[in-house]
Amino acid sequence: MSKQDYMNTSVQEPPLDYSFKSISVIQDLISEEPRTGLRPLKHSKSGKSLTQSLWLNNNVLSDLRDFNPVVSQLLEHPENLAWIDLSFNDLTSIDPVLTTFFNLSVLYLHGNSIQRLGEVNKLAVLPRLRSLTLHGNPIEEERGYRQYVLCSLPRITTFDFSGVTKTDRTTAEVWKRMNIKPRKTHIKENAL
Repeated sequence: MSKQDYMNTSVQEPPLDYSFKSISVIQDLISEEPRTGLRPLKHSKSGKSLTQSLWLNNNVLSDLRDFNPVVSQLLEHPENLAWIDLSFNDLTSIDPVLTTFFNLSVLYLHGNSIQRLGEVNKLAVLPRLRSLTLHGNPIEEERGYRQYVLCSLPRITTFDFSGVTKTDRTTAEVWKRMNIKPRKTHIKENAL
């Protein structure tokens, strides 16, 4: 299958689904059988999956150690991964490995244990990210949670399964002006 054929067909492919498997370490994906859906997954000649979606929700993952090498063993084109579902796990931070998937457009992280709102900043480098979930994490309790995320990730169109409106954007911008201090620029005394 050519790269072009892959790009045309894999969007409709069902996900590689490892949800509800009690997986505690990413390495377990290699020995675990994915769940089967109504439609069978297509595979390349090398036996790797031809999908752009990876579902790891409802497991007990606390970190994403070995994520890239394992995903490379499972997917023919891991660089085209567009949807990752890591909801309902035990993640305490947003692993930088997620920022290496530049075609990622949907990322579900709800129902984890992410503590710091600043973790969201890591996702700003993802040019195609349009849908993000973070509700059900401790950061949801922080003041200005929704506004902070919308300021940090201006390209997302759906946040916590709710559409982002023009009013949301305006409110986020006002919130940002009131709550986020601009960095001071230091002028060297010699330059004056």
